[in-house]
Amino acid sequence: MVAAARRLPASGYALEVDGRLKAEFETRDGAWAGAAELKKRFPILRVRIYDAQTKATEEVPLLQA
Repeated sequence: MVAAARRLPASGYALEVDGRLKAEFETRDGAWAGAAELKKRFPILRVRIYDAQTKATEEVPLLQA
């Protein structure tokens, strides 16, 4: 069985975790805060932020404590 694919947002930012969209944010700061918290708890995950305006993704690096 195939799960339904989430669509890219038309505005704002989305959090992509291991290639799957997981959350949407209205602001860049909100998306980065969510990504930082996730990366701190689970550093092995590949976390990226998608910007709907530029249609580009940005890799979230491993954050040092």
